[in-house]
Amino acid sequence: MLKGAESEPGTDPASGKPLSFPRGVIVPGRSEQKTRFAPSWQTDCCIVGGGPAGTVLGLLLAREGVSVTLLEAHKDFEREFRGNTINPSVMEVMEELGLVDRLLGLRHAKIHRFTAQAADGSVTFADFRRLKTGYPYILMLPQARFLELITAEARKYPNFRLVMGARVKGLIEENGSIRGVRYRGPDGPREVRARLTVGADGRFSQLRRLAGLEAVEASPPMDVFWFNLPRKPDDPEDAGAVFRFGPGSLLVLMDHSEYWQVGYIIRKGGYERLRDAGLPALRHSVAELAPELADRVGHLKEWKQGSLLSVGSDRLRRWYRPGLLLIGDAAHVASPVGGVGINLAVQDAVVAANVLGGPLKSGRLRARHLAAVQRRREWPTRLVQGAQTVAQRWVVSGTLDASETFRLPVLLRLLLRTPFLRDLFARLIAFGAWPVHARTEAGDTSKCGEPALIQ
Repeated sequence: MLKGAESEPGTDPASGKPLSFPRGVIVPGRSEQKTRFAPSWQTDCCIVGGGPAGTVLGLLLAREGVSVTLLEAHKDFEREFRGNTINPSVMEVMEELGLVDRLLGLRHAKIHRFTAQAADGSVTFADFRRLKTGYPYILMLPQARFLELITAEARKYPNFRLVMGARVKGLIEENGSIRGVRYRGPDGPREVRARLTVGADGRFSQLRRLAGLEAVEASPPMDVFWFNLPRKPDDPEDAGAVFRFGPGSLLVLMDHSEYWQVGYIIRKGGYERLRDAGLPALRHSVAELAPELADRVGHLKEWKQGSLLSVGSDRLRRWYRPGLLLIGDAAHVASPVGGVGINLAVQDAVVAANVLGGPLKSGRLRARHLAAVQRRREWPTRLVQGAQTVAQRWVVSGTLDASETFRLPVLLRLLLRTPFLRDLFARLIAFGAWPVHARTEAGDTSKCGEPALIQ
């Protein structure tokens, strides 16, 4: 039984003897003895969503000695065209956790610079090699491999439990506080009761909807159609990320060593027009923007080979309710500009673990601790989203509205020739507003209980 929980009486159907259960767990009465009720798990922290924010937070809290149950809706981590950029800030966190060598042991590519190629020439707008860090690059790694590494490390702690294929159906609320979730998993309906529930379930967050939290929305001018094309041995090495500008069109090429990930950027809501024009028109446009790929655009034979990203951007006015905290995309959806989504999510997780680990373990968690997480992360997030908005207005909208090949604004070109400002863009992509750091010493888990099943 959870320490400090109140009890309510029940009756053992076999012996007739009274039993005690934590308050809120459904106990069959004499008239309900034939009804089957969902088993309830008891844990300190229930995290919903097994993306970068949820898995990293689960690992960090488990290291602190907090009992954690992580629920992931899908049966595995494999997903096409999800974020796969691991920024220097995340690499430094992995070093602090002793995982960076294992991460670098996975098959990956490195991007050292971002380059824009327009009608008036080429300009590098972020060169990570100029930064003072042991990881002066963006690591390109399938997100599934990153999540598998993090959860494998978390499973080493007996106080960590991962449930795949667990779809949340509702919140457990008592006296105005969230006390856990109801979900349907591989074994049927279940409950997890927790001191704290964390929503890390992404841009289409179920917990955000269930909690009724209000968001402030922006209006990005674009969507992105992602697809892959083969990479040839004689393609340039260390090409990095290249942005190509054409008349009313914009293309981004991401070097993955074994293939090119291609993002064809279109006006918001323009996907149906793109499809109506047909794949031959898309292949022709890609070949004009990136002539070096003209000999392989024919590999794009069906629309299902790609994936449409409907670009959104928003942030919650309030990230929490008593007993509930949202982080990552569940709290603030970021545009893909700069590839900073994973960085923001992991930084949220690190700050949340640093602030909440002690109060969770001691059983003294209060709403002010949840407010402290939002206070430390809201303005860094808003600063990054603001920079994305400026880039979208100056560059993306200007490109998509142009009847001729887009030319970078003169002021922007001048700024990018200034070393301080050029490095500022790189730092913002690499570290966000400012870096965060995980605690390097794990807590005592020897006396920490595992998530407990209450029947």
